[in-house]
Amino acid sequence: MSDLPLLITGANGQVGGAAARLARARGIACETPSRAELDLADAASVHSYMDGTRWSGILNCAAYTAVDRAESEPEPAHAVNAVAPGILADHAARQDCPIIHVSTDYVFDGAKAEPYVETDPVAPLGVYGASKAAGEDAVRAAAPATHVIVRTAWVLSAGGANFLNTMLRLGAERDQLGVVADQHGCPTNADDLADALLAILARDRAPGTWHAVNGGETTWHGLACHIFDCAAAAGLKVPEVRAIATVDYPTPARRPANSRLATGKLHDDFGLTLRPWQDAVDAILAGRLAR
Repeated sequence: MSDLPLLITGANGQVGGAAARLARARGIACETPSRAELDLADAASVHSYMDGTRWSGILNCAAYTAVDRAESEPEPAHAVNAVAPGILADHAARQDCPIIHVSTDYVFDGAKAEPYVETDPVAPLGVYGASKAAGEDAVRAAAPATHVIVRTAWVLSAGGANFLNTMLRLGAERDQLGVVADQHGCPTNADDLADALLAILARDRAPGTWHAVNGGETTWHGLACHIFDCAAAAGLKVPEVRAIATVDYPTPARRPANSRLATGKLHDDFGLTLRPWQDAVDAILAGRLAR
């Protein structure tokens, strides 16, 4: 990597924050602009920030991730998830620097019986997924020679708003929880994903799309049970966890029943294999429950 800094967007989020911490720990200079400096919902702000500045690479971890709210707020979701990535990629192409754009399992409709591979056609069910699919297309079109798209899923960390922290909060408040048991996916530790993104960035690569999630699969119910088993072992109060169906928990946005992502290409092309999801979740909980 050159002496130029690495631009990381979304550093106040799970993946961007983890990437910034890991990069700096490894002596990599980073720029992590705040929203006041770089407002991805405002195309003019993106152009203004990017013009006249050079980076060793761009790691776009920022996204509008309010899946349900996006159904009633399509414009900001499209601005952040589709328009801004294209602008970032255009600047990357003109600088001839790599751009890694983080995308999502929600570009798929979940109808496939097997884990999704990178070449499967996208068919998003809602506004969020559609905006992320559009962002992928914009990045590919703007930076055909320098882009990397990494799809991930079910991201977890010790801080921020995510399923793990929601379960621990609700478990302390309630005696019983119903958790969806018919949506299948791959939990992903934000630190593990960030480590993979930095590894990809440091290597020579052709442009393309890869999937990166922790190993194995589960359901939201299975993940909740694992979280509460660990919490109980740490002496915390835990609720009874009931398995419910998606139809029993209606939400504004439809979710794919199958969010499993195949990661064979990541291993074949980069030699990267993320640890099993149980170990990845345990690592988060070890720090979270020790507080």
